[in-house]
Amino acid sequence: MKLMFAALLGSLTLAVLPMAASAQDGPTMKRIAETKTFTIGHRDASVPLSYIGPDGKAQGYSIDICLKIAEAAKEELKLDKMEVKFVPLTPQTRIPLLTAGTVDIICESSTHTIGRSRQIAFLSTTFLTGSKLLVRKDSGIKSLDDMNGKALVAALGTTNEKAAQVEIDRKGIKLKGGEIIKVKDHSQAMLNLDQGRADAYVSDDVVLFGLASAAKNPAEWEVVGPYFSYDPYGMMIARNNDDFRLVGDATIARLVSSGEMQKIYDKWFMPGPTNINYPMSDRLKTNMGLVALPE
Repeated sequence: MKLMFAALLGSLTLAVLPMAASAQDGPTMKRIAETKTFTIGHRDASVPLSYIGPDGKAQGYSIDICLKIAEAAKEELKLDKMEVKFVPLTPQTRIPLLTAGTVDIICESSTHTIGRSRQIAFLSTTFLTGSKLLVRKDSGIKSLDDMNGKALVAALGTTNEKAAQVEIDRKGIKLKGGEIIKVKDHSQAMLNLDQGRADAYVSDDVVLFGLASAAKNPAEWEVVGPYFSYDPYGMMIARNNDDFRLVGDATIARLVSSGEMQKIYDKWFMPGPTNINYPMSDRLKTNMGLVALPE
């Protein structure tokens, strides 16, 4: 009886093992292997994380990290060749494009939140920032407290829009027009500022510094106010893709451990193509140490 039970247990174990292995074999890596294509979702104006450069191509800090992940995926799948494609997106389209399989990874300025994690997954945090305001230097605005009677613009569907609304409601701030002006992306927000339809733009401070540095007259703008939200950035991937997540997180860990992540950071922020001159914060340095998992 014992021998029969052992034999039965052994056969069951052998039957279960392939199922366990296949459970880690997510659709993203399968799609990359079948199409020999790695598709990156990007933004057009999240300077210097993910934006369109002078040559018309996607570039930035997040893009460089994702290109390293693409190389790692190609090596993991042992592909002889692999094409990297770029698909533009907005805060409103990024999650639908990801869940539909149109893009394999979103490389931009995505804040890791619990709500978004119910729909998609995030790789290890690669940046830390928070909500502030971009204003003209002569506006007299120094924080959200100065926005009474002023027009505030935000990108629809962002954590910054929600955080600003919470602060406005809590402090009883009366905005011009009665509510936040909601636009589709950074470019539309800057257009509202340029044309005087808004007095301030609320977004992550790194994005605001980037937009100011890329403006026609950078000296005209300043980023103001204390943080009223903190935002950890991570690359978005579809859920139920543990094999792809492992490739991404392992790549990020290696970049940090080898010192290459610091070089990528310096390339885009110190001072960077747009002269943003945004040193790595102590908080981000600590985070980098936490995600640099040993092999």
